[in-house]
Amino acid sequence: MKTTASPKAPLPVSPVDHLEERSRRARAEPMSVLPLGDGLYEIESASDHTYLVDLEAGRCTCPDHVFRSARCKHVRRVAIEINEGRTPPPGEIAVPCHDCGSAVFVDEDASGPIYCEEHAIRPGDLVVDRETGDRLTVVDVSDLRADAVQIRPEGTTVAEYGTNETYDPDVPVVGAVYPHATVAPNGVVPESLKVYTFPRTRLEKAT
Repeated sequence: MKTTASPKAPLPVSPVDHLEERSRRARAEPMSVLPLGDGLYEIESASDHTYLVDLEAGRCTCPDHVFRSARCKHVRRVAIEINEGRTPPPGEIAVPCHDCGSAVFVDEDASGPIYCEEHAIRPGDLVVDRETGDRLTVVDVSDLRADAVQIRPEGTTVAEYGTNETYDPDVPVVGAVYPHATVAPNGVVPESLKVYTFPRTRLEKAT
């Protein structure tokens, strides 16, 4: 019986194998991921090609997606970076912490200053006045801006107060007490403790 040799060509690869290979390459290949906002990400591949990924729509401008409608390695890479906390998810952006510069993921419409978990302050935290070096206890972190809160009886705003003039006027106001005292979060402040108000950027979390 006459037989015919098979051609010297690779065997067809199943769709499952294709999926596994794309996932492997998505994790292993060097790529940079730049979040652009609105769920869009710019990907620079190892071959120096740049592609645009719309993660929510599952689209990419690379040939693998455009011509094969595949969930390409670039879309997969964005998903991996988000799941592992290196890239912000859709609806969020990465901004530097005001105090240390580390990246913090926040809503796209969030206003500054932004602080990482290590440098964020809350009622009961001990802070340091950057101007004097004094240590204080935080009793309130307000949503009101320093140029909108008046100091009484002086009649000026927190932003206009002499020692605060070098700090941004549009930052939140923080209330704190001297000397350091134990104040429970959301607790009642004793009347004997006068609360002083500061622009948020004037205070740093004590270490």
